[in-house]
Amino acid sequence: MIIKILWTWCPKCKLLQKTVEEAVKKMMVDCTIIKVDDIQEITKYDIMSTPWLVIDDELILSWWVSDVDEIIDIITHFQSKTETCCGGSWACDNDGNCSGGCNCE
Repeated sequence: MIIKILWTWCPKCKLLQKTVEEAVKKMMVDCTIIKVDDIQEITKYDIMSTPWLVIDDELILSWWVSDVDEIIDIITHFQSKTETCCGGSWACDNDGNCSGGCNCE
């Protein structure tokens, strides 16, 4: 699993980075955390707010900083993905039920 934190220089982004690192440490999960400040890399996600959290090239969070427990829930979801309507989008649960915001159609 690759976790990217985009725009690591702003205060909210630094807080998100700290929260993600704490969640990963607490879970003892094997992943790579990448801090991305390169504007060309960031613009490919076509979002204009900060902070941004990307897991396995899927935009997960923008605009708000989650707490450690929410980050753990998100990472757990990605670890336990099963076949779903769109291959495991965060917008879909593990039973394949879509809650919108993904590429199911």
